[in-house]
Amino acid sequence: MVDMRGWSFPIGRFLGVDVRIHTFFLLLLGLSISYASLAGATGIRGFSLWALLLLAVVVREVARAVGAAWFGLDLRSMLLLPTGGLLSYASSEATEKAETPEMQKRMAVIGPIANIGFGLLLAAMALTVAPEVNLFERPWMSPSHPLRAAVWVNLLLGLVNLLPAAPLDGGRVFRGEFAKTKGGIKSSRAATRLGPAIAVGLMIIGFLIPNMWLIMIGGFVLIGAHMEDQGLLLQTDVDAVRMRDVMLTQFSMLSASDTLEDALQRSVHTLQDVFPVVRGANLVGAVSRQSIVEALHADGNGYVQGVMTRSFQTAQPDDSLVKTLRRIMAGKGAQMVPVLEGDRIVGIITPQNLAHSMGLLNQRRKMRPQE
Repeated sequence: MVDMRGWSFPIGRFLGVDVRIHTFFLLLLGLSISYASLAGATGIRGFSLWALLLLAVVVREVARAVGAAWFGLDLRSMLLLPTGGLLSYASSEATEKAETPEMQKRMAVIGPIANIGFGLLLAAMALTVAPEVNLFERPWMSPSHPLRAAVWVNLLLGLVNLLPAAPLDGGRVFRGEFAKTKGGIKSSRAATRLGPAIAVGLMIIGFLIPNMWLIMIGGFVLIGAHMEDQGLLLQTDVDAVRMRDVMLTQFSMLSASDTLEDALQRSVHTLQDVFPVVRGANLVGAVSRQSIVEALHADGNGYVQGVMTRSFQTAQPDDSLVKTLRRIMAGKGAQMVPVLEGDRIVGIITPQNLAHSMGLLNQRRKMRPQE
């Protein structure tokens, strides 16, 4: 879904969260004004109809932002889309927590509940303040009746997001539940195949009712499903890769008691740039070839333990590649992730070897049929 961000523009920063809006809203604005003109209403009425959809999306995303804060998920940015929004998180830990099936289910119900609840609240207010307004009279979302339109825009947005189509809330839950038994790749394929079918169904219903908003939502779901197919399947392919698939198993280690000159001499005979440092059988740090050279130039000969970094993260052979990538990017100055089996180092991961290994894995996938 990274392409979505390229077709958006910032509208401000609220409570530390960068908010962007998708340019698809501009197309909706033009269609709303045109629809109002065809219905015999003014352009202001058409703008009001568009603003009601934007308000429904804002209600939904504010509720999800509150939910994220409640669950301890620090937000970095929010992208508003006609079907809802996309949230990005401020840390890799928050992103990993948000991607767990349980958290996805919790976050997925917040948006629909907020929209349906807000729609019912508006309906109760309409029945109290303006009982002469027939909320069930068609068309439900007409520029001539903004109060009735406000009710149905929220109800429609809430109900549509319960459908099991990517990239809707229901689609995320469906993919997470399906992945428990069928795996990430198959679940994403199922979600992206179901998405276009549901999108076409929404568009057909929109033409039959008729309802312009259903047609537009169906079109956007179709676009979103296509982007999921192009982007998320690649992501889930990466998710399926484990550390044992890409780690270096032939590597050199240094002892904390090695002198810098000895360490530099040993590094001459390997292409490895970063070395695990051990004391006996225990992993105690990591040091790069560049750090050794700089220390020798600055202070002369010394010991590896004096220049090694003691801040590093480890992984297990069955950890996912995505988790490892996030650790490398999140760790300040992280140069290597040792892979441990118990207390024994069985491999290492560096950014350089990841790029090389992933390239080879992609070539291997192209040469064999997908499962």
